[in-house]
Amino acid sequence: MRKAKQWIGINLMLVFTLIVAAFLGIVVYDLLYKGSSVISFEFVFDFPRNGNTEGGIWPATVGTALVTLITALFSIPLGVGAAVYLNEYAKENWMTQLIRASIRNLAGVPSIIYGLFGVAIFVNGLGFGASVLAAGMTLGLLTLPYIITTSEEALKTVPDSYREGALALGATKWQAIRTNVLPNAVPGILTGAILGLSRAAGETAPILFTGALYYLRYLPQSVFDPFMVLPYHLYILSTQHHAMEEVRPLAYGTALVLISLILLLNISAFILRYRFRKAQMR
Repeated sequence: MRKAKQWIGINLMLVFTLIVAAFLGIVVYDLLYKGSSVISFEFVFDFPRNGNTEGGIWPATVGTALVTLITALFSIPLGVGAAVYLNEYAKENWMTQLIRASIRNLAGVPSIIYGLFGVAIFVNGLGFGASVLAAGMTLGLLTLPYIITTSEEALKTVPDSYREGALALGATKWQAIRTNVLPNAVPGILTGAILGLSRAAGETAPILFTGALYYLRYLPQSVFDPFMVLPYHLYILSTQHHAMEEVRPLAYGTALVLISLILLLNISAFILRYRFRKAQMR
């Protein structure tokens, strides 16, 4: 009976996995079939023309990269620092439990709420205006709960003997964390951070209020300028454009480029994780 239950459970999980893979395959095939016809050097590296019915998506691609970079610079140091404090320094009491519960609840807040918060704090409160900086910091807040949670889990996987050995040799607590704990937790931290940034790169609602524009013929000159991004560009092409049937291939091409960028981020996470683990085994 035990073996039968195990066989049923394993095969059910296999079926569910194949169903998910099938849906993913259908989506990828649809994007490749309908979007590959417009992919070209001009489409990727040219500026839009004639109300985005011609030309390319270069400003949107650059804007997506800039916003993601600011998101990383804002969220990764704060997230890792908070995780180190919670796992290594904070005492296990009701206050720490409340902080952890709040962080996990923030991970479930709808992204449009972060957009409204970004308008109130960064656009109006701090005077950044509708800009790359305001959008990047808003997405940084969105990503922060994921980075804190994954970083703390990565720190928990490091054996206590690594800390105790460093302390026994006379190192301070911070030296033990910096030299023994963090290097061994880096693979998990990087994976969580890059996956969080991948999600932020595809968000539309938070940047809708904080600086994203539909049509620009130039690149942002500073972090205080408005910008184009691929998710919002795709949203307009798919739902709001005055000639949706005409630009439908461009929408599929934009979606294919966006999926490719996110896929590159995910692949880089696995490559970095593999390299760090391989370096630790030497």
